[in-house]
Amino acid sequence: MTAPLLEVSGLTMRFGGLVAVDGVGLTAQTGAITALIGPNGAGKTTIFNCLTGFYRPTAGRLLLRHPDQGEIELQRLPGYQVARHGVVRTFQNIRLFPRMTVLENLMVAQHVELMPKSGFSVAGLLGLAGWRAAENAAIDRARFWIERLDLTAVADEEAGNLSYGMQRRVEIARAMSTRPLLLCLDEPAAGLNPRETAALGQLLLGIRQEFGIGILLIEHDMSLIMGISDRIHVVEYGRKIAEGTPAEIRSDERVIKAYLGEPEEEEMPAEVAQDLAQDLSQETRP
Repeated sequence: MTAPLLEVSGLTMRFGGLVAVDGVGLTAQTGAITALIGPNGAGKTTIFNCLTGFYRPTAGRLLLRHPDQGEIELQRLPGYQVARHGVVRTFQNIRLFPRMTVLENLMVAQHVELMPKSGFSVAGLLGLAGWRAAENAAIDRARFWIERLDLTAVADEEAGNLSYGMQRRVEIARAMSTRPLLLCLDEPAAGLNPRETAALGQLLLGIRQEFGIGILLIEHDMSLIMGISDRIHVVEYGRKIAEGTPAEIRSDERVIKAYLGEPEEEEMPAEVAQDLAQDLSQETRP
């Protein structure tokens, strides 16, 4: 097996006396969908914030193996530079620019690449050929992802006027327009109906197959997780309690207990607990 695209070891995040993440290790492979799941308050979003530069971890190593730049320790970078090395994310709460069009949102996402080529606005103001070529390439890339995610009909609409499901797709299109190595999705199915969730799953499978990038996602919808993930990591109270394939996680007693608790036998007979355990593959957890 090839070395992981992202290898996390000993990740710890403390907020004063609170240990939100305690020595977590996980990996994400190129060309694979990796899921991070756990009950509410398990530390999933804190882990994401550490991986994507929003938090500097208290301890741990976040090793990205970049195909062109070699090994990069993300925890050593200023937070804003993490995305420049190909680790890009979406958010649980949509963070589009609502008064910009869909196309403009995808163009803004490429500003890190465009600004140096514009001579930090000088070449852009003068309309120099190098800037025009870079701008046209960015427009072409934005249009490609607009078409790929079936957003052509709303490309010139303000993002804030779109349906919730459409805004979710715009977020993914915006992230993909930056050409990520690892796409990190924070609850991408939140607020979607079953039809939209199924379409999202097919979209992510298609992106993985067609572009060969790594995808790492947090999600509460177990039907989505079990249907598209290659590997799943489970956390509870800031610690990892399980790792494996969907089939392994579905039957893991530690995972079942994390989600369902350990009631007294007279309160929940074994056969009832077994039925409830199937929720891990069928229903969205609150």
